[in-house]
Amino acid sequence: MGSMPVGRLVVGMSLPLMFSLLVQSLYNIVDSIVVARLSENALTATLLAYPVQILMVAVAVGSGVGVNLLLSRTFGAKKYEEAGKIATTGLILAAASSVVFLLLGIFCAKTFVSLFTSDPEISVYCEQYLSICMIFCTGTFIETMCQRFLQAVGSTVLSMVSLVAGAVTNIILDPIMIFGLLGFPALGIRGAAIATVIGQWVGAVTAFLIHMKKNPEIKVTFREYRFQGRIAGEIYKVGLPTAVTQALGSIMVSAFNGILMPFSSTAVAFFGVYYKLQNFLFMPMNGLGQAAIPIVGYNYGNGNGKRVKEIMRTILPIGGGIAILGTAIFMIFPRQLLQLFSASEEMLALGVPALRIISVTFLFATMTIVLGYAASGLGNGLINMIGTALRQFIIFVPLAYFLAKYQGITRVWYSVWISETVAVCYSILSSWHEFRKKLKTIT
Repeated sequence: MGSMPVGRLVVGMSLPLMFSLLVQSLYNIVDSIVVARLSENALTATLLAYPVQILMVAVAVGSGVGVNLLLSRTFGAKKYEEAGKIATTGLILAAASSVVFLLLGIFCAKTFVSLFTSDPEISVYCEQYLSICMIFCTGTFIETMCQRFLQAVGSTVLSMVSLVAGAVTNIILDPIMIFGLLGFPALGIRGAAIATVIGQWVGAVTAFLIHMKKNPEIKVTFREYRFQGRIAGEIYKVGLPTAVTQALGSIMVSAFNGILMPFSSTAVAFFGVYYKLQNFLFMPMNGLGQAAIPIVGYNYGNGNGKRVKEIMRTILPIGGGIAILGTAIFMIFPRQLLQLFSASEEMLALGVPALRIISVTFLFATMTIVLGYAASGLGNGLINMIGTALRQFIIFVPLAYFLAKYQGITRVWYSVWISETVAVCYSILSSWHEFRKKLKTIT
């Protein structure tokens, strides 16, 4: 990471991450496409549960990003014994987080569902799906942490293998378990949840085995290990803002569902579909940003400020190009995208113009995402957190509520324009200041 040509390094590390995140997002989309064949109520139920799934991933990714950054810095400084302690602490934190969500799944799933719908069929579907996903969520946390072990040393291809293994398993099992193919009983929406959980555990086992056999630089051992609050604190110094950043998506979707539900359940279903499509588009940007964290962290830790600047000049144009391509797809093919989810005429009438309005802001969103991740590589996770908070919650949700109440549902989508504009302006100014301040000390 300190000597390879920057363009080749960025592409080599980010492409596997982009591909693996795309596959991960794809199985969320396939899950919704298959569930939509049951009924629109079944689709709405899984989309109401989606914010909790986002929250679980947020906690897992937040811890993983903190571990990733610490490990990459440790390698840059040649402190290999410390790396083992960091990795072991990371696994303990992952296991502890999964226990919290297991307990919430047992005792709080029904309460969560009751906050967003009184429809009895949607309520039953949502509770069934959500309970299974939360109670058996440990696979998500272990898989995410072991993937970050591999990414920290530049092994993004091996990280990709584990994620693809879990995603492909889920995609294959979805129709089999939902509709009862190949001799399996038809489990309906429970089948969708079981397929998701099995896929996560396949990914976790695969990632752990790959790490143990192919990643000797990081030695995880519990023998004579003592939990160190200092390491956990350093992990969450960067990881907590990242977790909050990711969790804002969960809060935003829940709040937006509350805004849309008085109009119709179809509006909620459309927004859930849009959010999954948007996540699929933004996964390459997230992959690019996540690749930037260890690269920037390693070279910053190694005192190579000139190389850090070159990395930024490389990743920003790549992200911009992907965003422009995504905007073109959403503008030209909105009807076809929605029809993948068996969209009704009501959903098409609402969704086609909405997708075109929202897609105008994809370039701004990309700049906010990539700059935030790069700043995290310097040890400042707040820029990423605040930028995301501005674009997904602080400005977006109150403005959306105002427009929905006083202008109607057709105007609510313009709230994205204002929130994304404010967020990208903040991210550009803040990251410029952070890079200038940090790099001045090493160049």
